[in-house]
Parts: sequence; C-alpha cells; structure tokens
Amino acid sequence: MDKSHLALAKHLKLLRVDSGLSLQTLSDKSGISRATLSRIENADVSPTAETLGRLASAFAIPLSRLLAPLEPNFPPLVRRAEQNVWTDPQKGFVRRSVSPPNQELKLEMIECSIEPHQRIFYDLPAFPGHEHHLVMLDGLLTIVVAGVARDLRPGDCLRYQLHGPSSFETRDLPARYVIAMA
Repeated sequence: MDKSHLALAKHLKLLRVDSGLSLQTLSDKSGISRATLSRIENADVSPTAETLGRLASAFAIPLSRLLAPLEPNFPPLVRRAEQNVWTDPQKGFVRRSVSPPNQELKLEMIECSIEPHQRIFYDLPAFPGHEHHLVMLDGLLTIVVAGVARDLRPGDCLRYQLHGPSSFETRDLPARYVIAMA
C-alpha cells in the first residue's frame, strides 16, 4: 500500500468525522454502502473516480479537497514532480492537481488522462453551478453535461457549469485534457 493511498484514506475519515457524520449518514448522503466507506477509510480499497465524485457531492466540496489535505499556506510554485497525482486503475484515469494546493483560492487547474474505451460517470457535481473550462490536449473525448453530448478534439475548449450528472467517455484513443475549475 503506497503512502498516498493511506493519506487519502486518513483524510477522507477526517473529513467525515470533522463534518460530524457517521458512516451510515455519509452512506445515506452519498449512495455508497457503509461497508465500502469503511473499507475506503481503512485503506483496504482505493475509491474509484465515481466514488470520489459522490463523496465530493455529499460533502459539497470540490474533488480536489478530497484528494489533497488542506494546507494553511501554499507555495506559489509546485514542480511537476511535487504535484498531487491520484489514479483510478479500474478506469485508467489519472488526475494531476497542477495548481498549488490551497483552500482559499477559487481557481484550480487539473490535468487528466483516461485510457481508451472507458466511461467515468458522476451522479452530481461537488456543488451546483461548479464551473469548468475543459481544454483537450490529446485524443478524443465525449463529455455529456446536462444531457448534451459533445465530442472534443485536441485544441477544443468546452465551458460549462454542473447542475446534474456528467460523464467522460473515450473510444479507441486515450484522452488527455486540462480542466480549470472555479
């Protein structure tokens, strides 16, 4: 078990406890079974992208707050080797927090890649109206927001706000993109 996996498990448990939620209450809010939540908090399993999306929605915080412990001060420069990387091996999804971590800044940059023939589905946004600007770097990606599917190619930029479900789907090629979130 790597250190980042253990740190994530500890951080998720701390968020739940600090929010005054029992495992059952968080299960009810997120739609994730109590047993799965316990296994995640004990670092027995790593959460999937969809699971993290549900937790972000249940806590009403951006996904990045689930993936990086809160820091009172932040460095203005974070070298690539020091950027927080989270991987969902089931989906071939890699999420790199490009922005220096800080809870007080509103804009953050995330670099993502998804392997071919994958679909990542999020039931709800972290909070209604969460604004995203997605720029495609490589590959092809179909993104569905508010029931509208859009095919993105390198150089395309899609700006949207999340109010409901969304999904990201690759076909024969992997996809690599950057999302600016505010």
